[in-house]
Amino acid sequence: MAVNKVEICGVNTSQLPVLSNKEKLELFHRIRQGDTSARDEFVEGNLRLVLSVIKRFASRGENVDDLFQVGCVGLIKAIDNFDLSQNVQFSTYAVPMIIGEIRRYLRDNNSIRVSRSIRDTAYKSLQVKERLTNEKGTEPTVEEIAKELELPKEEIVFALDAIQDPVSLFEPVYHDGGDAIYIMDQVKDSKNSDESWIENIAISQAMRHLNQREKHILNLRFFRGRTQTEVAEEIGISQAQVSRLEKSALNHMKKYI
Repeated sequence: MAVNKVEICGVNTSQLPVLSNKEKLELFHRIRQGDTSARDEFVEGNLRLVLSVIKRFASRGENVDDLFQVGCVGLIKAIDNFDLSQNVQFSTYAVPMIIGEIRRYLRDNNSIRVSRSIRDTAYKSLQVKERLTNEKGTEPTVEEIAKELELPKEEIVFALDAIQDPVSLFEPVYHDGGDAIYIMDQVKDSKNSDESWIENIAISQAMRHLNQREKHILNLRFFRGRTQTEVAEEIGISQAQVSRLEKSALNHMKKYI
């Protein structure tokens, strides 16, 4: 995705105008009076906002022209819905609108297809979440959202997970002017390394030489995290017997590891 190319969708980005706050205010008043030329001028004067946003999605491999057009839709929606009476800069209001429009585009055009019914459930859940947050001042639980929608909480969780955007492992998370640090650099799988994989095979093979009682005790102790006392109570023997059987089983396994 060449976000640094000069021409996007026929627009020479190096020559885009920059509006002052005074110019923006004057144009907004004209827009509210129905002046379409002022609206076009305001859009052109804020296209740099769209450019700054689409750079955030540089690692997605999407066509930059497509993202730029979608971002422009978000910009126009922001212009049409911006409230001049609020003491907020237009860029502060517009950027989330542009990001939201691009995320919707990426979600709806994702190769991982999500059914319409699941998306509807997710969007309704988000609406309920926002309403309850505004009413109570705290974020609602999944159970509260499910109760409002009269749906099982598992269905709510599944729907919300389904609309999450996949993140590329090659998306940069930090750049100080040198080599960038990517998400893949921050991800470590300590459970599935080559060493632990080989160890698991060896342990599994060694446990085959134990009797069922020994296997059961080691499974409770080391895979389910039970204490010797808890194991003793569960299988009906003394803690001392558990300790003796456990030690014997481990010594037996050492011969095969």
